[in-house]
Amino acid sequence: MAADPLLYTDVVVVGAGAAGLYAALTAADTGASVALVSATPLAQTASYWAQGGIAAALAVEDSPERHLADTEAAGRRAVRRSAARVLVDEAPSHVAALESLGVRFDADRRGVLALGLEGGHSVRRVVHAGGSATGRRIVRQLSALAVDRPQITVIEGARATSAWVRDGRCEGILLEDGRALRARATILATGGAAALWSRTTNPPGSLGIGMTIAHAAGAELADLEFLQFHPTAVTGIPGREGFLVTEAIRGEGATLHGPDGERFVDELAPRDEVARAIVDLLTQTGAACVTLDMRAVDPTRFPNVVAALSDAGLDPTTQPIPVAPASHYMMGGVVSDLHGRSTAPGLYAVGETACTGLHGANRLASNSLSECFVFGARAAVAGLDEPDPGPLRGGELPPEPAALICASRATQEALWRDAGIVRTREGLERLLDDPHPLARLIAACALRREESRGAHQRADFPDIDRELDHHHAVVGARDASRLAHWR
Repeated sequence: MAADPLLYTDVVVVGAGAAGLYAALTAADTGASVALVSATPLAQTASYWAQGGIAAALAVEDSPERHLADTEAAGRRAVRRSAARVLVDEAPSHVAALESLGVRFDADRRGVLALGLEGGHSVRRVVHAGGSATGRRIVRQLSALAVDRPQITVIEGARATSAWVRDGRCEGILLEDGRALRARATILATGGAAALWSRTTNPPGSLGIGMTIAHAAGAELADLEFLQFHPTAVTGIPGREGFLVTEAIRGEGATLHGPDGERFVDELAPRDEVARAIVDLLTQTGAACVTLDMRAVDPTRFPNVVAALSDAGLDPTTQPIPVAPASHYMMGGVVSDLHGRSTAPGLYAVGETACTGLHGANRLASNSLSECFVFGARAAVAGLDEPDPGPLRGGELPPEPAALICASRATQEALWRDAGIVRTREGLERLLDDPHPLARLIAACALRREESRGAHQRADFPDIDRELDHHHAVVGARDASRLAHWR
């Protein structure tokens, strides 16, 4: 592949996290040829670091209806029910499919899956692998399978910069090094954009690259104002700044304490409530952090968290851990239907890159990995129905790739200041002049939503506006924003 500037394939998948790997394997299982593009070596994507699990209604006392109700409650009347219905109905079968692919989930001695409890869930329904090492185990296993599939060509260390668009249709992807991949369907699975904020739980590459590529290709984006801030990210510890302490630890009994040592919030409330309660307390007291006390939690349940904290000189079995919110997960992204199709023909988006409306204004914990598998599989199948773009016309060459758009430290600091946990019109209007195109689109969505709902909090519009229930801020190819009603 290294010597060939042009590759023809049935499907090209950009991104090798959980969604991209699963989409690639699903397509390959039909006999289709797949090119899998990864900016990093396999098993080093953002999914690798995911500490949460997979939410699925597997318990006897649980049901898809109950999972749906929890998802909608967390999403603050902004969840697209059709997308949530697909997720809750299909997630259990994908847990079984992952087991058949060799992923070993935590279970008791009788082989019964050990289900965890996380914020916003009314029952234990979160499946883990190795406790908080779920992402690591899944991505390692799926990466190994992808490498062994003869139908999959893995292209590591390559960065996509633009879609290959001809006659209004996406016909592949262009890489920064000049290579071009031509395919029936192009599936963007490049993750989210939380690293655009200066304080984040995400790896540096989570800059919304797939969203930027899709928008430049004519696809609509939506819900960019809904950026979830994780309540418990380590702070003040060099080398571990922003390290996420999984919500599952609070599900097992860890508690949050203010500067006075007192508990101040329901630790298992949805993330937006917990993050906001922490910020309110820090503002009132002038403190830099709150503390997470996990001394009553069995450390063997979360070995990678304990090891990471220990490496930083913190012993969570004997001392509270300093934490504060950090940008974590973007509910918005490329507008996608229930099969991952964007509004640009031939271009698909899955995982955190996509916005089906599933998460509404606040993602229910561990629905994100479920989304990767449910919609990754759907996109792979749907993509194979796209028409073959055919060979290039006589003398035609692939277009030149666009320049990769990077985010400056100034942009990251501006987003933290002006599009943080609490926003104002004045701050958001400043962002409209930011040099980064996605920062400007985030501001446009946040300005369009004149209310406070879930992860989007406006100091100048502190109340929820019921007239905006199930409305989503959408930005089109010319950056014009509008509110659209989705059900």
